[in-house]
Amino acid sequence: MDVLTIGEVARRAGMRTSALRYYESVGLLPEPVRVHGGHRRYEPAVLDLLAVLRMAQQAGFTIAEMHLLVAGFSEGTPASERWQVLAQKKLLEVEEVIAHAQQTKQLLEQLLLCGCLDLTECVHGCAPANSVVQGEDHSG
Repeated sequence: MDVLTIGEVARRAGMRTSALRYYESVGLLPEPVRVHGGHRRYEPAVLDLLAVLRMAQQAGFTIAEMHLLVAGFSEGTPASERWQVLAQKKLLEVEEVIAHAQQTKQLLEQLLLCGCLDLTECVHGCAPANSVVQGEDHSG
């Protein structure tokens, strides 16, 4: 199979050429071959790498975590081990986000029941125990 232009890669991967250039600049993609006029030419295997990066992005991985996934392990490290190391850490982060979202939901549900006439009454009448009154910051 022939090499691909940046436009062909972008079209096949469903992304913008600017994203490809960015991924290249942060080390997620290998340097492409440059031909006349400095035009990029990519090996077809880059499409598989972009699919892996898309999976990682959809799983909530940051650019730094995606870089670790593709370049932060020794060459012989199996994909399964890479995913396990990174997914365990990310799963803990997601569980924290879910817990915070559940607390926020409970506070909002409580505030929907508010019957106070003055906002200062809400501190004592509407706010659930151990929320803003107790010093927790629910502003996000």
